[in-house]
Amino acid sequence: MSKRLLIVSNGLYGGGAEKVLQTLVCSLDRNAYDILLLAVSGSAGSEGYPEWVKIKSVFKNAGRNKDGYGLKTFFLKVFNKVIQFLYDNFSPALFYRLFVPKGYDIEIAFIEGYATRIISGSSNADSRKIAWVHTDLLNNHWTDIAYRDLTEESHAYRQFDDIVCVSESVKESMGVLFPGLKGLTVLYNPVDDDQIRRLAMAPCSEELFHKGQPTLISIGRLVPQKGYDRLFPILKRLHDEGFGFVINILGDGPERSLLKRIISDNDMGGYVYLLGFVANPFPYLQASDLYVCSSRSEGYSTVIIESLVLGVPVIATDCAGMSDLLGDSLYGLVVRNDDESLYDGLKTLLSDDTARCYYRRKAEERGCDFKKELLLSKIKCLL
Repeated sequence: MSKRLLIVSNGLYGGGAEKVLQTLVCSLDRNAYDILLLAVSGSAGSEGYPEWVKIKSVFKNAGRNKDGYGLKTFFLKVFNKVIQFLYDNFSPALFYRLFVPKGYDIEIAFIEGYATRIISGSSNADSRKIAWVHTDLLNNHWTDIAYRDLTEESHAYRQFDDIVCVSESVKESMGVLFPGLKGLTVLYNPVDDDQIRRLAMAPCSEELFHKGQPTLISIGRLVPQKGYDRLFPILKRLHDEGFGFVINILGDGPERSLLKRIISDNDMGGYVYLLGFVANPFPYLQASDLYVCSSRSEGYSTVIIESLVLGVPVIATDCAGMSDLLGDSLYGLVVRNDDESLYDGLKTLLSDDTARCYYRRKAEERGCDFKKELLLSKIKCLL
């Protein structure tokens, strides 16, 4: 008899956590599990997920249809406002009772924030409840938008049997933020290493890679957490000092206009390229000489794992998960999480071809540790 799994996520597409969710779900046996994915947001398509997995959403997509903004769109917007009002003003228990399907053996909040608060209101006494935490909430406490206060958030996590942290640093932060919290465990995010290598074989635009100059790359949402606003002045400083390089930045987000303005105001258009969201970033990543992580905070960087799998050397600011992935600058250069240290680290790697070659070899070595089945086997044991 198959186990019934309810997996709730804030969304199903976009970030590293969502990619991990897709990898996990695609690896599960349809004969062993009956799965419902419940997206909190209204964008709950089925692309990339097995056809046997059921997908629903709490909020409904009220986007424009072919006839414009018609009556159906109007009612969907009203419906969504009612849902938001109920979420903001009533208990998780009421919200769960009204909007979450019942009768599942395991209920998983696959990301912190809204999904965790909703499942914390579960009335299913027979289900095992698991919460995933993908970021360092002590240093990036974005989830305060999903709760009334820290007390409510702490209470929510205490309703779970297991709290899966994606790195040791994330686990330590959870212990500080919520003292006495039980059920904390560390499971590293799985990636599909074979698929990454296969997708990396696809062609990409050669004009983005300048022969004779190092090609840098960074991939992530254009949000303050990723630190692009502080990376750009560092890039200009290095360029003005005579270092030749180009950097391709893949991703989109609310800071796009700001970053475009920085590029324009500082004449950086000849070496800094905002490519927007790219469905298959792996050919660009594999063809690059250095991956740059300028993040102010992380949990366990999926894209750094992908870089290591493809043997691309890494420079990263020191935030949660980096020591798990790179050791003490053993498999990639980890610098202090401030502007001057990031500048010094980039300058070192741009000045020294030997150092970049060394970290390429170390990336290839470390990349062999991220076999999908090894990482998935531990998650399947939890389930």
